[in-house]
Amino acid sequence: MQRFVLWDLDNTLVDRRGTLTDWVGVFVARHRLGDEARQELLALLGERAYPSSFEEIRTRYRLTSTTDDLWRSYCADIAAMVSCPADVLTGLDELRRHGWRIGIATNGATDIQTAKLRATGIHSRVEGICISEEVAARKPEREHFTRAAARCGTTLSAGGWMVGDNPVNDVGGGRAAGLGTIWIANGSRWPADLPEPDHRVQHTRAAIELLLSDSATRSTT
Repeated sequence: MQRFVLWDLDNTLVDRRGTLTDWVGVFVARHRLGDEARQELLALLGERAYPSSFEEIRTRYRLTSTTDDLWRSYCADIAAMVSCPADVLTGLDELRRHGWRIGIATNGATDIQTAKLRATGIHSRVEGICISEEVAARKPEREHFTRAAARCGTTLSAGGWMVGDNPVNDVGGGRAAGLGTIWIANGSRWPADLPEPDHRVQHTRAAIELLLSDSATRSTT
């Protein structure tokens, strides 16, 4: 198996949940909305945000801003708030120095995912970026992984790894695409009804250390 790894973005390389919570607090204060709106917004945007989400927000809270303005403001705000831990950024650099080819495989809208990648400096540390909206294929679809590998100058048949926090999209999708899998637990428990990943780690830096140690091997179970 060649030294090739695809990384999920949200809640793997960056803390989307924490950033979204901070943004909701700012948005609620900016538009003078109540505590009930805070929970509604977290529920609406918790999984993913698209321009259509902000049409619903504009209508629900009778905001005077246009949907486009709300979306652009969201992208700018999130880009200003999001961060990637320093030890993860240096870890990506270390992987590249050790000959790893690195790619990003993420679901989401092109605007916001690109903004986060550029704001954190991740974009300059990878060979290829695959965003679901841009390629019209979402994880766990095999086509998403095929396109991600191609953008990194390789193929799924050459082998590699998928690292992420989502048991279905990242681990299940990566396995179905023929990749080794590393699950980022972030304090969660692995779903008992799903096949195990090749490796479990608690946080992203631990996944980097595993890859750097050359001890990442495919499970035979």
